[in-house]
Amino acid sequence: MKKIAFLFPGQGAQAVGMGHDFYEEFELVREVFDMAEEITRMNLSRLCFNGPMEDLTVTANLQPAITAVNLAFLAVIEKEGLHPNIVAGHSLGEYSALSASGALTREDTFDLVKNRGELMHRESARYEGAMHAIVGLPIGTVEQLVAEGQKEGVVAVGNHNAELQIVITGAPDPVAKVSEEAVALGAKAIPLKVSGAWHSELIRGAEDALNAQLNTLSFKTPDTPIILNVTAEMTGEADEIRTAMTRQLCSPVKWYDTMGCLMDE
Repeated sequence: MKKIAFLFPGQGAQAVGMGHDFYEEFELVREVFDMAEEITRMNLSRLCFNGPMEDLTVTANLQPAITAVNLAFLAVIEKEGLHPNIVAGHSLGEYSALSASGALTREDTFDLVKNRGELMHRESARYEGAMHAIVGLPIGTVEQLVAEGQKEGVVAVGNHNAELQIVITGAPDPVAKVSEEAVALGAKAIPLKVSGAWHSELIRGAEDALNAQLNTLSFKTPDTPIILNVTAEMTGEADEIRTAMTRQLCSPVKWYDTMGCLMDE
């Protein structure tokens, strides 16, 4: 029998109106949004359904908003009797995967992503950042370009999304320089609509506060195994998950390797 995986999107997947049709149709969805709004003290339904996009994209708003949509959809799917054999999530989406796995409660998940979003927003206000998708070059080549670019400032691989689609992250000038070098080698470089240099040293200042909150939460042994972003390996250990979530903030998202691990399962 085939196995079922639930994969949860993160920042970059947003659209004004997301979740509205499900919200209108399912009471369960409205209940999840009500819970999320009570915990975060944010009008997430209005933000998701009406935007504007400029407000929705601000990471302090977007992280609870996408998580509300993810977990609302999850509630409907599970009510229909469909349950995963394994879960994973892309960056922010990993927090929804933790909730789906049973490692975190919904309440703790919403509290955590609200704080994470605020911390990351704070750091993005301190340090201007940029992220570009490099399409058409393998990871080894992009890593070489990044290594050269680091002589100019902060730049790193932020997401390895596909074999030939890698996101670089960091300060605007070094990111632009690496993008120029990539284009010279035949790649495309696509600036992303983000409000900070996620998964880079420019948000390292958020790590201690996030780790402090993680250490106050009760992580449970997950009912469903999860593939972690920072290792691209499957785990069912609560302590390993807690440690990985601290590292995830400034580490590359190994999504391509995660999909490889998923296929092996």
